Amino acid sequence: MIVVFLGPPGAGKGTQATGQAQRLNLRYIATGDELRRAIAEKTPLGRKAAEFVESGQLVPDDLIIALVGELLAESSERYDGVLFDGFPRTLAQAEALDALLAERGLAVSVVVYFDASPEVIVQRLSGRRVCRKCGATYHVVELPPRREGVCDRCGGELYQREDDKPETVRERLRVYEEQTAELLDYYRARRLLVRVDAEESIEEVRRAVEAALDGLGEGTGRAPER
Repeated sequence: MIVVFLGPPGAGKGTQATGQAQRLNLRYIATGDELRRAIAEKTPLGRKAAEFVESGQLVPDDLIIALVGELLAESSERYDGVLFDGFPRTLAQAEALDALLAERGLAVSVVVYFDASPEVIVQRLSGRRVCRKCGATYHVVELPPRREGVCDRCGGELYQREDDKPETVRERLRVYEEQTAELLDYYRARRLLVRVDAEESIEEVRRAVEAALDGLGEGTGRAPER
């Protein structure tokens, strides 16, 4: 099974992805995490990517695709498939992923799209607060600290990251929507796209995701949008 989770930042993909990967014995791949690991370990690909990151540029598609190719080439016999969290992000990446999978006799089974309105995303992300000392995460509405501005765990100062400020979140959403419009059409045309209402509670979203993944026809790799 090859599963793709797509959705804007703050839609809750990561909250669901690790649990579903474990439940279905899928290898969990978040390309952002893997890219940071490659940079930290100074692999050949990581050194190339670091040049872009250090200069404030986006890592180009060809390096991201090369990274995914390396990951797919690693032995994964103990898994029953792969779950990609937030990848692909562009049509070019989707086509390259199809090619990499085809080389191995595989294909994407289902694409779960976590759909949430910009207003909800801005509310979620702009309410997030992070501890400067230990990195613990809170939310001013959904998970507030016992004392405002103070970490429950270590007493450190809580702050709002630049990426979480409302104007920054709106810009991130604008860029995301520009990048993914063609991508969603691509998967919709192939009847692989399943929409999940990501504005529901975590538990309701989990049930919807499990219904999408467990509802795949045996061996068909097809799932209509709903």
